Amino acid sequence: MSSFHSRRPRSLRSAHRYRLLFLLPILVDIVIVFVYPLYTNITMSFEKYGIAAFVSGRAPFVGLKNYIDVFSNPLMGKTVVNTILFTVGSIALQFILGMLLALFFKRRFAGSQLLRTLLLIPWLLPLIVSATTFRWMFDHTNGIINQFLQNLHLISQPLGWLITPNLALLSVIVTNIWIGIPFNMVLLYGGLVSIPEEYYEAASIDGANGVQSFWYITIPSLREIITIVLMLGLIYTLKVFDVIRVLTGGGPANSTQILSTWSYALSFTDLSFGQGAAVGNVLIAVSLIFSMIYLRVAKITTGPAR
Repeated sequence: MSSFHSRRPRSLRSAHRYRLLFLLPILVDIVIVFVYPLYTNITMSFEKYGIAAFVSGRAPFVGLKNYIDVFSNPLMGKTVVNTILFTVGSIALQFILGMLLALFFKRRFAGSQLLRTLLLIPWLLPLIVSATTFRWMFDHTNGIINQFLQNLHLISQPLGWLITPNLALLSVIVTNIWIGIPFNMVLLYGGLVSIPEEYYEAASIDGANGVQSFWYITIPSLREIITIVLMLGLIYTLKVFDVIRVLTGGGPANSTQILSTWSYALSFTDLSFGQGAAVGNVLIAVSLIFSMIYLRVAKITTGPAR
């Protein structure tokens, strides 16, 4: 009996070591892919990091100077405004169109499953491919959008969608909306089909019309899913880089410059890596705040673990 008890703790310790061994690859991956780059970016934001630092491997410590220079830069205000407009515009229309499509596909009809699958293509395609396609569509001379509008006599001459400051931001928002609609549609559709039909039947008996049923049954039933969809959309949109980089590169005249593209421009165009890291850290901080809110909402939604 005593030998059994002596062997049991040893076997438990052995099992614990094996669990840690299985966790080791993911821990190493997290350190290499996330922790080390984050540490380097934070460190770089407090240094005067330029070409000389790459050669010598040493950069002088400047404290908060990079952050002060970034926040005092006149472009900072414009970039923040562009980021807000891009984020709010994308999320709002992605959600509205995704909800409309989810409601449409809730009605069963022939070919609905095939059509729903085809609508997932924008979400499945690499962002570079989608952005390159829209760059061709928005082209000033040969773009299909200008040709279509001219054929309908809605415009008399081609519009510079990507080269006119007043239209460039609208163009990148439209592109990002198209990419994000399937994500919203899939999650909202999953929530819609989980609502019991008895709710709508009872509301119909009480005399409720379609709008009233949507407002008092559908929306409350989807409250948690709507919150998660909007929060995930916000986190994703804040860090969008590929779409704007391919379409406009942040131009013309910085009219489509957002925090992610400005951080890239400061680092790899102006070669001011310290300021680029500072802008990147600001973006990371904002994304982290909303990520914590999302985790809090998800915890409330799922309830305590059993």
